Amino acid sequence: MLLPVIAIATGSQIAQAQDGGPKVGDVAPDFTLKGSTKDGLRSIHLQQFRGQTVVLAFFPKARTSGCTAQLESYRDQYATLFNGGKNVAVIAISTDDDTVQMNWARDKRFPVLFASDAQRTVGKQYNVLWNLVLTKLEKRVLFVVGPDGRVTHIMRPFKEMVADSYTELGAEVAKSLGVQAGKP
Repeated sequence: MLLPVIAIATGSQIAQAQDGGPKVGDVAPDFTLKGSTKDGLRSIHLQQFRGQTVVLAFFPKARTSGCTAQLESYRDQYATLFNGGKNVAVIAISTDDDTVQMNWARDKRFPVLFASDAQRTVGKQYNVLWNLVLTKLEKRVLFVVGPDGRVTHIMRPFKEMVADSYTELGAEVAKSLGVQAGKP
């Protein structure tokens, strides 16, 4: 009689399996996705933003309450959180179609770039996919990427309804801009 083999994972193995994706200090995995802005459709290639601070803001689904609150906060605090877009690019990524994202951006006047990860390839690279069988959504996770292309900060999860999340995000973007400008 054969007995089943049971593998027992250590705590660090479990943490690695849950965390995955790039870590602080890693070069952010490059990607090219269909994208959009409030002004129309375009291609989004992460490499084109080298030399700027980039905020990769993964979110579950356009036009849902939490995602709308998050993107409206980005819009309303754009000048302070993201230096008014000077040397900062914000790329909001979901599995929504690029035209859905564009229409949402247009309706809400969102000043950020949107990227459609409909095939979930970037979500896999960054380990932000929900592990549920019936959903194809990405988790609400945020990566700050420095001008050198390396991840400088991760918010996993990004808590869109907590004011301190925006304070932390703004501080990390400012820190990255300070490094970019040669400030300590």
